Amino acid sequence: MRLRLVPDDTKINFFGYARITFGGSLVLLALSVAAFFAFGLNYGIDFKGGTTIRTESTQAIDVGAYRAALDPLALGDVAITEVFDPGFGPDRNVAEVRIQAQGDAESIQPDTIAAIQGALTAVDPAVQFASVESVGPKVSGELIRSAVLSVVGAIAAIVIYIWLRFEWQFAVGGIVALVHDVGLTIGLFSLLQIKFDLAIIAALLTIVGYSINDTVVVFDRVRENLRKYKVMPLIEVLNLSANETLSRTIMTSGTTLLALIALLVLGGDVIRGFVFAITWGILVGTYSSVYIAKNIVLMLGVKRDWSKTDPKTVGRYADVESK
Repeated sequence: MRLRLVPDDTKINFFGYARITFGGSLVLLALSVAAFFAFGLNYGIDFKGGTTIRTESTQAIDVGAYRAALDPLALGDVAITEVFDPGFGPDRNVAEVRIQAQGDAESIQPDTIAAIQGALTAVDPAVQFASVESVGPKVSGELIRSAVLSVVGAIAAIVIYIWLRFEWQFAVGGIVALVHDVGLTIGLFSLLQIKFDLAIIAALLTIVGYSINDTVVVFDRVRENLRKYKVMPLIEVLNLSANETLSRTIMTSGTTLLALIALLVLGGDVIRGFVFAITWGILVGTYSSVYIAKNIVLMLGVKRDWSKTDPKTVGRYADVESK
């Protein structure tokens, strides 16, 4: 007996609440843009430049005492946060000390590190430096440019691929879905002020690839059904295609989310931001494949001309009404 996640006769009307689903997405995207300009991103050391020191101690972290100990060193902007993780025992207390870039130096000087360690040891003799990471201002600026170019380049390459494989209407639907996914992810990171570093850029590229993969599966089924049901209205073809691929969508997204949730809970704080970004991206990417990309294709009105008999031209679309 074969397991069926979705019955064969499933007929969900994905366009029945288009004003809520599509309109709500537009509102959320606008709010994400507003959040970005209002709050900005909490850039990690990769993009901001400076030094991140990860400390560990058997004693409880006193952020106020740490800050008071570092104030006389005149290091500029210093941010101290305690790191919480379910996997940490009572004798493992972790803090992250972020220090702004010291002049034009590409890395913090050893004597400065020694001074910081001495100051923190005075208030917590058990403190140890687990890691020290430095990025200079010049390198951080180059990383920002490279990160933006990588995301834009990935989206551009995907759009060209869809345009060549399908039609321009599908390409527009795909790019709107990708902008939706990336925009909502950046908006959420801006609103929650989660650290935004190179790992999150990798997560965004993963989201772009995953989202377009799901979208292409739906588009492939749409193309097949456009050939199979030559007089069926476009909205019904899109609904039918989404229902026929729903089982695959649930299976793929569901199994991926199981692994991501396990990593989110048990993976530790070091990779939590990366895993959170991908988890959120899988959710919005699956949503956009069903509710965003298809809505754009419907609004642009893919039209068919089945009067041609040349097999090389079958499946192409022309300017005639699909009725």
